[in-house]
Amino acid sequence: MLRSILGVVVAALALAAPALANDDPGAVYALSNATSGNAVLVYARGADGSFSPSGSYATGGLGSGNGLGSQGAVTVSGNGRFVLAVNAGSNTISSFAVKSDGLELRDVEPSGGIRPTSVAERNGLVYALNAGIPNAISGFRLDSKGELTGIFGSTRPLAAAQTTPSQVAIAPNGDALVVTERATNSIMTWALDKDGVAISSAIYASGGNGPFGFAFGHRGVFVVSNAAAPSGASSYRLGDDASVETVTPVLASSRAAACWTVVTNDGRFAYVANGGTGDVTGLAIDQDGAISLLDPSGVSATVGGGAVDSALSGNSQYLYVRNGALRKIDAFSIAGDGSLTWVGVVTDLPATAAGLAAR
Repeated sequence: MLRSILGVVVAALALAAPALANDDPGAVYALSNATSGNAVLVYARGADGSFSPSGSYATGGLGSGNGLGSQGAVTVSGNGRFVLAVNAGSNTISSFAVKSDGLELRDVEPSGGIRPTSVAERNGLVYALNAGIPNAISGFRLDSKGELTGIFGSTRPLAAAQTTPSQVAIAPNGDALVVTERATNSIMTWALDKDGVAISSAIYASGGNGPFGFAFGHRGVFVVSNAAAPSGASSYRLGDDASVETVTPVLASSRAAACWTVVTNDGRFAYVANGGTGDVTGLAIDQDGAISLLDPSGVSATVGGGAVDSALSGNSQYLYVRNGALRKIDAFSIAGDGSLTWVGVVTDLPATAAGLAAR
């Protein structure tokens, strides 16, 4: 009995304890998205979550010069060796190798459509989301050198010519592809064959209005932000057959324009950046995938201006939030109970900046 009581106490203390004091050093990435020449902006990240500018690397393509309305414009490969970026102004995607002293451009390839705004990678499989008319997805293979090769027959249309798509992501098991569509209030999925080709597709009604950014947790659970009123988030479970089951239809946060979503590595917490109210909503995710507010107010952190993208460090100990209106990125440490503590900021981002990723 004593051992049982002690076990409960230790577990409770672990849950309430702050996150580990540090994380492996890494980097934070954003896009300049300039029409004169796109570039990946790199910020070196310390083990304590602090970060500072460390370089700008041309993508070999052009930006759009305005907001992309997406999540995943820049992303880090699962093995941390490569960075992928969209060039919305030149209809291409770029790949970089991560080096000890920065980034090295390895390839630039046509995106398979018009105006790429989101790119995803899983175990060397890459998919780009093209938000220009007609909307489409297109697949690639990323090799050990960082070179991209288009997958024959992988380009597929979305539900309509213009669905205002927000993000593409590959399921953790690598067997399915998911895209959110704001204009149709839909989530579209494809099963992937052994070659990574998107085959059978299905369309599911979103639990909330304006499904935008999303991220996967554990056991097929994924959390999606709802940008339109009532702004907030929804949670779903992705089946082995690429089917979607709604868990929490819509959880209103009382905030505005909830758009960008991340989920911690342990699958316990999600954070939604609210573009309309300049703050972050923290969510708890239970074992069944249901979500609830960490704070009844819907506010776990305030950044002012417009919180327009977010990213987690490699071990999910730090959250980074890009602010479009104030042209800055704020950093927060994540405690064991999911609460956030501000730890630093970088300023003077280009007015055209887009996307956010970290490792």
